[in-house]
Amino acid sequence: MSVASPVLFDNHGRPLEYVRLAVTDRCNLRCFYCMPEEGIQYLPKQELLTYEEMERVVGILAGLGVRKVRLTGGEPFVRRDLVPFISRLSEIPGINDISLTTNGVLTAPHIPELARLGIRTVNLSLDTLDRARFARITRRDELPRVLDTFYALLAAGIKVKINAVVMDGQNIEDLVPLAELTRELPVDVRFIEEMPFNGGSHGAIQIPWSHLRIREHLEQHLGQLTPIATKPGDTASHYTAAGHQGRIGIIAAYSRTFCGTCNRLRLTAEGGLKTCLYDQGVLDVRALLRGGSSDTEVAAALAAAFRHRAANGFEAERQRPVHQLSFESMSTIGG
Repeated sequence: MSVASPVLFDNHGRPLEYVRLAVTDRCNLRCFYCMPEEGIQYLPKQELLTYEEMERVVGILAGLGVRKVRLTGGEPFVRRDLVPFISRLSEIPGINDISLTTNGVLTAPHIPELARLGIRTVNLSLDTLDRARFARITRRDELPRVLDTFYALLAAGIKVKINAVVMDGQNIEDLVPLAELTRELPVDVRFIEEMPFNGGSHGAIQIPWSHLRIREHLEQHLGQLTPIATKPGDTASHYTAAGHQGRIGIIAAYSRTFCGTCNRLRLTAEGGLKTCLYDQGVLDVRALLRGGSSDTEVAAALAAAFRHRAANGFEAERQRPVHQLSFESMSTIGG
């Protein structure tokens, strides 16, 4: 017998239904927009949440109204025993949607099991289809393996959303070839404004390629893009191009135009709760778990954090202490 699901709202009336769970801060690529060439200082293993701790938190969040979990990293498949963990998450009452974000390098061997477990969607990070540019951007020559993963996911019937960060002087010539994948394939290709989460210093930055310019550039080559209605919580503005099977998306990640309906939370690999990508972390969940707090006490602490959520990414950024104006690597946050 089904039980009515609770719905948890933040202080701005937005339902909180979706958690992005970073299972590791480690990554096997070194994308320059995510981290310095030498990499970042990875957390000692004992500082990462264990799978058991993550399962406990997801169970508590499900009891509060969270229904969707997206596993991120770093690169999720760098962490051992990820697929058995996914299997256990799928058994948590109330969780009805588990998805993944991956760079695709290590993913292909696991695709049959992902399909068996009912994984509906995989977000594939892919900024270029050119092997030399891929190696320059990621500092690794792994494009063939990523493309193998892409086609294997499609063959397995798993929906693929390609995420491409738009970077001036780096991959602009790739925007149209990536968008052209939607002509013959039922995929979403989503172009993301570049953000300052590279583990380095941050001051006021200008992004030459805003969401408006990205759309204008695509329309110059593909013709008019027709908007598709979006659902509350969608980060991407979706479009169709005439004669294309798939969809094109544009994510105003730095312009932050979608904050008004944001329904997502983030839990970093070390157990830090972020109610906004741009905040400094609002609750140390790991300390609660390892300090003997009961599930009821953890749930109460989470709910209290949700009642003090920033209205948007700009407010969250303003609330960061001055000494934290150097943003973390996206690998640390959970991409």
